[in-house]
Amino acid sequence: MSLLLFLAGLPTAAAAAYLLMSSPTGASMDALGGRELMVQLTYLASSVLFILGLRSLTKPDQARRGMQLAALGMAFAIVGTLLNSGILTYSWIIGGLILGAVLGYPLGKFVPMTAMPQRIAFSHMFGALAATLVGVGEYYHSIQIEGAAGIERFKMAAIGFEVLFGSLTVTGSFMAFGKLQEFITGRPITFKGQNFFNLLLFTAAIGCFVWMIFNPFDVRVFYVMLAAGFAIGVLMVLPIGGADMPVVVSLLNSYAGLAASATGFAIDNNVLIIAGALDGASGFILSIIMSKAMNRSFGNVLFGAFGSVVTSSGKTSEGLVAKSISAEDAAVQLAYAGRVVFVPGYGMAVAQAQHQVRELAELIEKNGGEVKYAIHPVAGRMPGHMNVLLAEANVPYDKMYDMEEINDSFHETDVVVVIGANDVVNPAAKTDKSSPIYGMPILNVSEARNIIVLKRGMNPGFAGIENELFFDEKTNMLFGDAKTSLTKLVSEVKSL
Repeated sequence: MSLLLFLAGLPTAAAAAYLLMSSPTGASMDALGGRELMVQLTYLASSVLFILGLRSLTKPDQARRGMQLAALGMAFAIVGTLLNSGILTYSWIIGGLILGAVLGYPLGKFVPMTAMPQRIAFSHMFGALAATLVGVGEYYHSIQIEGAAGIERFKMAAIGFEVLFGSLTVTGSFMAFGKLQEFITGRPITFKGQNFFNLLLFTAAIGCFVWMIFNPFDVRVFYVMLAAGFAIGVLMVLPIGGADMPVVVSLLNSYAGLAASATGFAIDNNVLIIAGALDGASGFILSIIMSKAMNRSFGNVLFGAFGSVVTSSGKTSEGLVAKSISAEDAAVQLAYAGRVVFVPGYGMAVAQAQHQVRELAELIEKNGGEVKYAIHPVAGRMPGHMNVLLAEANVPYDKMYDMEEINDSFHETDVVVVIGANDVVNPAAKTDKSSPIYGMPILNVSEARNIIVLKRGMNPGFAGIENELFFDEKTNMLFGDAKTSLTKLVSEVKSL
């Protein structure tokens, strides 16, 4: 999650700052004076800090330091931009800084963790919008001031790339934001021939892009390409269901980074080139990791119309009964268990129950039990979502285990407590070849001796299918709000 927060901010801050603050000089390093040299040195320092910050974000115990390094790098980038010799007046700059601070502080301070995925999608939208506006502005400036003959093919290719990918990321991110915020339905919205139409539209946009490289004076084609990009963003996300939104947001993050990097080439800005490349590459790698964790391909994500629609699999819950358990009986199991594993999911995030989880875990440890936390790569709505929530509750990092690290030890576990997780613990991924999640790597919760599932009801997860685990003879359901249920468990364990 920290990684995505860091990446989401790079193109927004750097591109927007450059849009407001500068006009490119195109000068070589040999021609730079002392002031320009200082700009490049601050950009170099900024880039190094970005890379070090990104590297630190790969380990949970170093994530906070990574964010601090990235923030310092952004400060260097802003200072370097403020030193740019092309600035004619600071009036708009001051206004932009004030507006950015007023909007950015509440977005970072008061947005709850449950809304963080859509907040990231919203940030991608603004980052892509900044890159798109820079591209449009640079194209207009080149046409009106320098004339079409003044636009080199390489520069026109950079402008076209940033405008095309920037525009589709703007609307695509807004659609993802809407689906995550649920003012747009999370169900796949499809129509006959949709994939063919989308491919045709994308081909037309690429055709406009290629045309502009060789005919940069054709303003109408430029704006047709811009409009096509906006349309592609909408049509690309509409047929994707809620289950795949995390991968979509990560992929859009990559697009925003590529657009920002192209912006850097278009306006000769080194920090944008480096920041955008980091953003684009990291977002793409993250998308691959998430797709692998769900046993899905990019093609299946983008064109499969999977998620949120109730899908029938080869096995149903007909004739099966889920057993419920009282908080008192569940507390007895946990109080005297030797090995306990907590499996957090999006339900824990919604209930904001991470502090109660930690408190219950501490009571179990006081009674002599061993406690671990099993984290699936796509638990929650963004990668790292559960890690951040647990860290916020001061759960030690060394107690959090990735799926690969803990899967072989579930058969030795006395009690597994599943808190709002669903598809990532569904045995159908291994046993039911007709299931849409078949082949997806899951946590081997079903191998534990006893399982307690905290859940509001029997509604299916994002995949829209029944969870076989809930009907396992070893499973007991503790129904209710996760935070309320955990509070009761804490009270009951204390009283034993």
